[in-house]
Amino acid sequence: MRALVQQKFGNPAEELSVVEVDDPQPGPGEALVRVLLSPIHNHDLWTVRGSYGFKPEMPARAGTELVGVVEALGEGVENLTVGQRVASGGTFGAWAERVVAPARGLVPVPKGIDDEAASQLVSMPFSAIALLDSLDLAPGDWFVQNAANGAVGRLVAQLAEARGVRVLGLVRRAEGVEELREQGIDNVVATDDDGWRERVREIVGDGPVVAGVDSVGGAAAGDVVSLLDEGGVLVVFGAMASPTLEISSGDVIFKQVVVKGFWGSKVFPAMDADKRASLMGELVTGIASGTLTLPVEKVYSLEEIADAARANEAPGRRGKVLLRP
Repeated sequence: MRALVQQKFGNPAEELSVVEVDDPQPGPGEALVRVLLSPIHNHDLWTVRGSYGFKPEMPARAGTELVGVVEALGEGVENLTVGQRVASGGTFGAWAERVVAPARGLVPVPKGIDDEAASQLVSMPFSAIALLDSLDLAPGDWFVQNAANGAVGRLVAQLAEARGVRVLGLVRRAEGVEELREQGIDNVVATDDDGWRERVREIVGDGPVVAGVDSVGGAAAGDVVSLLDEGGVLVVFGAMASPTLEISSGDVIFKQVVVKGFWGSKVFPAMDADKRASLMGELVTGIASGTLTLPVEKVYSLEEIADAARANEAPGRRGKVLLRP
C-alpha cells in the first residue's frame, strides 16, 4: 500500500514522499481501517519538522486524524463491525491507504455527517470543545481569543454561541473580520488597526473579560492578557508566531492573572469517560444540525503533499486542507 514517509526531520514539503509499504494487520484489540480522508493539522507539520512535543523515530510515517472504513478486526474487538465508518484523532501514520488503530479509540460516524466533516471530527473540534469546557464559563460571560479565524478559533466561537457564552475574537488582519462574518461569527477585531482597543470596548462595554485563549504567542499573548479583568485566566493553546509569551508583569501582578497551558495529549486521557461522551455528543449534534461547520479549503492526493503542506500555511485559508489516499 501507499503511505507518506519521511527519512529525516525537516520541511514537510521536501521531506515527505509516497512509499510502498506492507499492508498492516490488526492485532488483539485493534482494527484495520481503510482511510478515506485525513486532514493536515499544524501539529502534524510541526512533528515532521521535529518541533513538536512528540518526536517519532526515523524513518517515520505522518498524520494523526482520519475518517475511514473498518476492513478487519483483531481478536476481542466487539464494539465495531466490518464495513463501519469510523473516525480517529490519534492514529499516527494516518496519511496512508490503510492504518491499524486501537478499536477503543475509534469513533463511529453517524450517517448524517459527510466524510469531509467526519475527517475533522475528533482532533480540532474535540480540542475546541474541551478547551471551551475547561474555561468553566457561564452563559453571558465574555472571553477573548486570538487566532479567531483559525480552525480551532472558528469552532470555539460557534460552540460558545450555542452555550450562550460571548466571544471576543482577535485577528491580525482586517480581511479576517469579513471572513468570519461570512461564516456568521461576529464580535471580531483586527489588531492591525490602531484603534482596535476602542473597538473592543465598543463590543464588550462594561462586561468583564474573565478568560483568554492565546494560540499565537509573542506580543499577541500580551494583547490578550491586557484585555482580561481582575482574576482573569489566560490559557495558552498554541504558539503559531512565537514560543515565547510577551506578557506585562504589571497585568499579571495587579490583575492576579493566572496563566496555564492546554495540551490535548494530557487533557484527554485524564478526562472522565462520561464527560468525554457528553462533549462528543454535543459535537455530533452541532455538526448534524449545521450549527457547527467544518469547512474544507481543498482536497489533495498523497502525491500532492508538497502542494498540500504549502497550502496549509498560506494566509487567508478558510478551511481545512485534506489528503485523500
